[in-house]
Amino acid sequence: MGDVRIGILGCGGRMGRQLLAGVMDTPGAQLAGGSERPGSAVVGQDLGVLAGREALGRSAVDTPAVIFADSDLVIDFTLPRATALHAGLAAEHGTALVIGTTGLLEEHLAELERAAQTVPVLRAANMSLGVTLLMELVRQAAAKLDEAYDIEVLEMHHRHKVDAPSGTALALGEAAAEGRNVDLDDASVRVRDGQTGPRPAGTIGFATLRGGDVAGDHSVIFAAEGERLELGHRASSRQVFVQGALKAALWLQGKPAGLYSMRDVLEL
Repeated sequence: MGDVRIGILGCGGRMGRQLLAGVMDTPGAQLAGGSERPGSAVVGQDLGVLAGREALGRSAVDTPAVIFADSDLVIDFTLPRATALHAGLAAEHGTALVIGTTGLLEEHLAELERAAQTVPVLRAANMSLGVTLLMELVRQAAAKLDEAYDIEVLEMHHRHKVDAPSGTALALGEAAAEGRNVDLDDASVRVRDGQTGPRPAGTIGFATLRGGDVAGDHSVIFAAEGERLELGHRASSRQVFVQGALKAALWLQGKPAGLYSMRDVLEL
């Protein structure tokens, strides 16, 4: 088998540029192309230059359909509404899809599930291998520690992040809810302000911090009378997300249609 042809959507963003470089550096992968939204100043620029490398002679386009047609697999770190549209293109062109977009709503997830009936789709709120393992540890801890242990999810990201809580924080909360066998929508507490009263037993709290250039800090705290267990992960570079996304892309190639996660990649 030859190299996997990988296309990058949102190739002009911080993650997109690092993904371009990552594909170029990964044995077994070949950069098939990159796209940005219409009107972006990135459109028409050389992909190699965007990646901080020598010119490749191939430019960023503003038509994602072209990227799906030319690729074996596409990596998408864009915006929720765009990702939902990209899922349809993946199914139309028979192209595998790796999704790192956060902030997806139920209607967006429905489009992913529809595409996964035709092509392999892998979605992760966080591509880091360390975070994937953290979610598993949180799930196990929540299953073993009863409601005497209050659960709080704390996250911090850079000042430019637009969604809160982060997709990773919500995924960690979901892991805790699965461990406790409860519905996260019913158990979560997202905001505390003013006279809130005592903490309701069994809830899963979220706290969000924003500032500076923090790539991503996440902690899950299990607090009881007399002791506190903290499970956490800190990303000092977005490169860990790039590495995870590329590992997922190479793993996904050749898989049957279906919806996959990083847990599948690590065989958890």
